[in-house]
Parts: sequence; C-alpha cells; structure tokens
Amino acid sequence: MNKNKIFSLFFITTFIILLSSCGTQRQRVRFSDITHPKREFRGAWLSTAWQTRYKNMTTSQLKSYFVRTLDELQADGINAVIFQARPYADAFYKSDLEPWSAFLTGVQGVAPEGGFDPLAFLVEECHKRNMELHAWLNPYRVSASENDMFAKSHIYYKYPERFVRYGGKIYFDPGIPENRKFICDVVKDIVMRYNVDAIHMDDYFYPYPIAGEAFPDANSFNTYARKQGFTQNQIGDWRRNNVNLLIKEIKHTLLTSKPWVRFGISPFGIYRNKKNTPDGSGSNTNGLQNYDDLYADVKLWVKEGWIDYNMPQIYWEIGHQLADYKTLIDWWANNNYKEHLYIGQDVKRTMDATTQPSGDNQLSEKMILSRSYTTVHGNCFWPAYELLDDYKGVATQLRNNYHKYPALIPAYTHMHKKKPKKVSGLQESYTSTTHTLTWESNTDKYNPETAQYFVVYRFGKGEGENLDNPQYIVAITRDNKLVLPYEGGNKEYKYIVTAVDGFHNESKGKSKKIKL
Repeated sequence: MNKNKIFSLFFITTFIILLSSCGTQRQRVRFSDITHPKREFRGAWLSTAWQTRYKNMTTSQLKSYFVRTLDELQADGINAVIFQARPYADAFYKSDLEPWSAFLTGVQGVAPEGGFDPLAFLVEECHKRNMELHAWLNPYRVSASENDMFAKSHIYYKYPERFVRYGGKIYFDPGIPENRKFICDVVKDIVMRYNVDAIHMDDYFYPYPIAGEAFPDANSFNTYARKQGFTQNQIGDWRRNNVNLLIKEIKHTLLTSKPWVRFGISPFGIYRNKKNTPDGSGSNTNGLQNYDDLYADVKLWVKEGWIDYNMPQIYWEIGHQLADYKTLIDWWANNNYKEHLYIGQDVKRTMDATTQPSGDNQLSEKMILSRSYTTVHGNCFWPAYELLDDYKGVATQLRNNYHKYPALIPAYTHMHKKKPKKVSGLQESYTSTTHTLTWESNTDKYNPETAQYFVVYRFGKGEGENLDNPQYIVAITRDNKLVLPYEGGNKEYKYIVTAVDGFHNESKGKSKKIKL
C-alpha cells in the first residue's frame, strides 16, 4: 500500500473515532471541512526576548531578514504573526514611554541604525501579504536577568517604589494602580500609532512561583488591599483582582481608542487542576495553574468579554502523564463560552513525540483534534523559528497537507456582524502584456466595516460553485485587481470576487465568466 493510501486510511479512521467520542463540543462535519477548513486562525509566535540574532544585524539586514521570514511563513500558510514588540518593558518600536530594547541593538535605549522601526516595518509587510500583525506585550516583566542595565530614561529610575525584585529579577508590582495605568498607556500608544490588528499577551502575569520565596508585595497589599475589602487570608483573591483589573482596563483602553483592535491572551495550558477545584470543574491534570499560581482567571476574562480570543499553550504531548494534550484541548473546548479559541502548539515537542502504533510524529493527530471541535478555531505555532527551520519537516507538512489551501481568519462577529458591501464593476482589462481582472469597492482603510481585502475564487466550466471550499481560492489580496494567467485562450472559467472587512466578515460574491 502506498504512503498516500496509508495516510488516507489513517486519517479517515482517526476522523471516525473523533466523531464518535463523547465531547459535547465535537462537530459533525464533511470530510473536506476537517481536512481543509476555509476558516482557520493560523498563527506563529515571532519572539524577540533572548534572541541574539537581531542585535548583530544592520538595518538593511534586518529588513531582508523580516521579508524572508514573512515570505516563508506565508508559504507555510500562516495568516497571523504574533510579534514580541515589548519583551521586558522595552520596545521594538519607537516609543516615548519606554527605551529601545537591548535585544534589538545590544544596549537598552540605543536606537537602531537610521531610526529603523521594526514594528512599523512588520505591520506594513504583513499587510502586503494579507497577514495579521498582533503586537505581543509582556505586561509586568522588567529585567531579563540580574545583570540587566537599564537606559537612563527607564521608568524604573523615576518610580523605583513601583517595582519589586523576585528571583533576582525586577517586575512591575501588579497591585499598584499607577502601574496598570502605565501599561494601558503603552497599549494606547501602540494602537494609536501603528495599524496593528491585535494586542497580545501570553502567560507572564504574576511570575512563576519560586519554591521557598514569597512574592514581595506586602507594601502594596497593605496600601491598597485592605481599602478594597481584602483580608490577609484573601491575598490570592486580591492578586487575581489586580490582574482582572489590568485585563479589563486594557480592553477599555482599546474600546475607547481603536475599538476594532482585538485583545488576545495566550495563557499557560492549565487553568486549574481538578483536584484543586471544590466542584471538580478543573482538568484532569497535575501541573502549574493559571488561577492559583499565576493569578490569571482566564475563564472570567472570556466570559466577561474582556478578551477577544483565548490561545492556551497546550504544549504537552498526547499521552503526557501530568498534562495530556487530549485532556486539555477537550477541557478548553468545553470551557471557553463558545468564543474564539485557538490552540498554542509547541513545534519541537509535537514533532519529537510519536503516535502509536505508527511511530509517526504527533502533528497529524493534533491537527485533527484541533479541527474536530466546533469551539476551536485554529492554532498558533511556537516558535516561528522552528517553522522557518522546517524542524523535522513541520513546515513541509503544513504546506503540503494541513495548510495546503489558504484560510480566512474566523470572523469576529461579537465585535461586528454585518457583511461589507459587494464589490462592483467587475471587468477585464488588457494591455500588450497582461490580462487583468479588476473591481471596485468602498474600501476605507480607516473604517474596518468596509472592505479591507478581497477573495478571488475560480470555477471551471461545469463545476459547482462552492465558496466554502478553499480549494477554489486563487487569491486573497488587498489590491482591487488580479493578473490572470494565459491558458491558450479557449478555457472558460467563472471568477467570483468577495469583499472581507476588518472583522473578517465576507460579502456576497460578484461573478464574471472569463476565457483564459
């Protein structure tokens, strides 16, 4: 039996098993939907913390590197880049609030050659490729090591009383209201000056606990907690409330600045262990917990609408004894209030682990699992660098299989549900060298309710029109034209063009028959 037949048999068998399971959010879909969904978030985290590559590059080299990176990620099917713009209270962009990052230039506060702005460049280049750019910020971290040297302009020197030292590193004290305001000011500064699609935060809220060392927030507790009605034995509740206030205030900042910019969180993969929840509502796992250890009540944020997408880092293997991937994806799928849920995937652990009895890596099974829930809307891969390196063939498998066809990001209908207007004036134009399909639309880049990009479908003569099948997508573009191929001049096709707004709502199609 050849490899394709073996894969098909495995895929169909696994698919049947998945659909027969008892998970309440499992979907019953056509085979084509689970193999090649038209709507799927396909992200990749492009980290900058602890990366040494950037500080050794000239501006010209940085631009070339970023262009090559985005070209490769686009070829891998990635439609959203999560770029770490603020790793340690510093910036990979021009800021009057925080200094340039040492991870960019080697010395904190030193600007890159020629005033190059990586965030501005990446936003523009991502949008050229119709990829989203999510600005990834780490809220409380200030120093990466005990030996960090801060720029003279750093806020730490201005307000040292607003910071604490824990494990030899410096953090904003989450209990101080002025720190929340400052972080919100950073968020507002970014969204008002850069056309980012989302603000993103990962799992670093209160720092990961260190055995035998208490987090030193007694001063802020004594100053603020008691006035808020918290007693000493409620310090955990107070810390969670501090993070809740930050998340709520960031969302408010976005709503009052640019309400179409989304807010997403990528929490640690375990919300709570079942044994630690009185009602048994946690997952059947045994590990670090968002709620109890990092004071991050992610479920509350989703339920209250303070975040627009949730992306738990389910980095473990299928079959892991303490934190099984299957157990966790099932738990999150059933505890996310049917809002946008994407799964954080660890590339190396996925490709190193094996599925029995085949001995293959676990990418196939994880992709099938993530697509088998109606409440899971995509994946994000950590880190982007391992896709770029094609670690154990991961990028090749995505290109040839799971991301073979393009995908639109699922629509954020909770933010805006109305479809944009159809395109008009669909026509052919000719020059001596090109045959072009053009159209008109009411595009306004400052109004996300209007068309922001277009999807072009092509159907052969006699083929049934199915705009839900991504195999018929020939282009996703921000231009209002498409250069057509030449196939001899006798083949007839029907082209259909749709408009998609900034929330990813798609219009009805406009069609035209064309001979190529």
